[in-house]
Formats: sequence, C-alpha cells, structure tokens
Amino acid sequence: MNKKTNEELQDLVSKATAGDKKALEALVAGVQDTVFNLSLRMLGTFADAEDATQDILLKMITHLSSFRGDSSFTTWVFSIGVNHLKNYKKHMFAHCPLSFAYYGEDIENAEIENVPDLTQNVERNILAEELKMSCTNVMLQCLDVESRCIFILGTMFKLDSRIAGEILEMTPEAYRQRLSRIRRKMADFLGQYCGEYGSGRCKCKDRVNYAIQSHRLNPLQLDYMTAEEIPVQTIVDVKNAMEEIDDLSQDFSFCKPYQSPERTRHLIREFLGSMQLSIIQKS
Repeated sequence: MNKKTNEELQDLVSKATAGDKKALEALVAGVQDTVFNLSLRMLGTFADAEDATQDILLKMITHLSSFRGDSSFTTWVFSIGVNHLKNYKKHMFAHCPLSFAYYGEDIENAEIENVPDLTQNVERNILAEELKMSCTNVMLQCLDVESRCIFILGTMFKLDSRIAGEILEMTPEAYRQRLSRIRRKMADFLGQYCGEYGSGRCKCKDRVNYAIQSHRLNPLQLDYMTAEEIPVQTIVDVKNAMEEIDDLSQDFSFCKPYQSPERTRHLIREFLGSMQLSIIQKS
C-alpha cells in the first residue's frame, strides 16, 4: 500500500463507495501488488495467482461498502485475500498436493544425469534462476493451507503477531508459536536438501533439463525472470501501514515481491471502466 494515513484511506473508501472512480482506482492500485504476492505464495504459480488476484480485487470492490474502519484498510484486504485463498480449489496444487517427503525423495533419487539437453538455446544460468525461484515457491505447497498462511504473513509480509492473529482468527501467542515451528521446518528442509539456500546436494543448474522434462520448467515461459521485482521496502511499507513488526523476523530471501502482471492490471482497469461497476455500486 502506498504511504497514506488511515484518515486518507478512509476518505478514499468513502469517496469510492459514493461512486468516485479515481478514488476506487487509487485503492485498487494501492493493494493489487500485495494481493498478487499473497496469491502467488499461497498458490504456487503465476497463472493461478493472476486468476485469484482478479477474484480477490473484485470481491474487495464489491464489498467495499462493508468496510467500517474497525481495522486498517490493508488488514481488511488481507482478511478478504486470506479467506478466499484458504478455500481456493481451482489452482493446480489443490488437486496435486505436495509433501516434504515427496520433495526430498525426488531430490535424492531423481535420475538427472541421463536427461538430454532440453534448454532450447535459452541460457542455462537464466533457467537455473527461474527454477530456483519456482522451486522454492512451490515448496510452500508442502505446508498445509493454514501453515502456509502463517509462514507467508510472518516471513514475507512480516506482519505483527496481533494483526496476523486477527486475520487468521487465532491469538497472537498461538500465531507466534506456530510461526516459529513452521520457519524451523522450512529452514531444516532447505538446510538438508537445498544447495542454493542450504548445504544440500540439490543444485538448480544441474536439474534444469530434468525440470523441463518433468514439466516443472518451460524455457519459453519464464514467469519469474520476466516479472518485474518491486523493492522489499514496498512490503515493509505494507506492514508499517498495519502495525509494527514483531521480533520473529527471519530472512527467507526467495520471498521476493513482484508487480502484478500487466494482464491482471488490464482486466481490473477494464472492470473499473465498465457499466458493471456502476450497477454494483448502486446495489
């Protein structure tokens, strides 16, 4: 969220619900990257995150009149997003659940040496970086849905335990305890298996062709390498707009923030300019 006071945000909400299109556009622009990054970490792929982002932003727009200011606007949007994503069944991994045991077994036993060159003349270092960002993001799918929420809110967005607990409907103490355990579980797995973030044997550069063969990597569609990163400070600003950080922060550097794709931005702009919006605002 761009730096705005609660009073300024409340004023934008009031204007938007009264039919001010520019105010509504400002609210959407302020949260769309946050919603996209939350969706990306929760669902594991860009395509699924784009679809979910549109759903969440439309839900935010159509429920805007229900915002009463009891919490910050950003907290309210997070709550909408988390509730939507916890019950989201349309993404790829909803039907193909992963586990740390599966991931570990694949790292230990996959026969990567005999796979032919499938890079299609794309530079191997670029493909390795794409695989690294994809793999570590997909690895979050090994966590159950609520644990994934806890990890993402605490590690990527660095939310205060009171605010995160409010979003997840648990006490701050319970949230802190679970966040600590989940971080340790993630760190232990990375330390044991990952050669990029730990001391494990798995090296992305060595597994590029195997990943292409397994349809985990497409040399002609590099989502992470073509996405535009946004400053980490943007995520910090989101957190500061809600509350101060707690003392449990730990750096998991693969949780990089990205701009929401232009396709998503275009579809939202189309909706904001449509007659459907005026009908919704009058309902």
